[in-house]
Amino acid sequence: MAKSNSKKWWIIGIVVVVLLFFMIFIGKYNSFITLEQNVDSKWSSVENQYQRQADLIPNLVSVVSSSVGAETEFVKDVTAARTAWASAGTQLAKDRAGTQMNNGISAFVSAVAENYPVLQANKQYIALTDELSGTQNRVANSRREYIEAIQFYNTATKRFPGNIIAGMFGFEEKEYYTADEGSLDTPTLGTGQLP
Repeated sequence: MAKSNSKKWWIIGIVVVVLLFFMIFIGKYNSFITLEQNVDSKWSSVENQYQRQADLIPNLVSVVSSSVGAETEFVKDVTAARTAWASAGTQLAKDRAGTQMNNGISAFVSAVAENYPVLQANKQYIALTDELSGTQNRVANSRREYIEAIQFYNTATKRFPGNIIAGMFGFEEKEYYTADEGSLDTPTLGTGQLP
């Protein structure tokens, strides 16, 4: 009788250990799903801010062109950067094109301000540049949050026992954003001259 009770407790112990292992396994798997969805959500936020910026460009170009009366190389370059962003196929390409769009807008706004101070009094122009400036700040914040989400995800895929579960289910390391060589230099757009 005592031997039967001992065997029963061993079986219960093994079942408990197996269930505990299974629950940890499911918990780790679900945490990878959550982390991956967070990375995707943060990228969506970055893309949303780039889209907001791209939507403002035609209005800015329209206001400046109607006040200046001529299309400049800056206008063409900013419009081209917007088109490149819209047609980019990968996250990395979209981010690079979005950065170029940001740089082009900054150069465009600076050139307009220097050459057409009267435009600074135009309420539409002021409102649009304020919107674009705010959007550029939101892009920077969204990109920072995206990079942090990647860091949390990548850390989880490399830690034990998460690395085993990540490998079993194809949760691969996400690529961090890296600046292109020379991307920190001030961009050269157009001729730098407004008519």
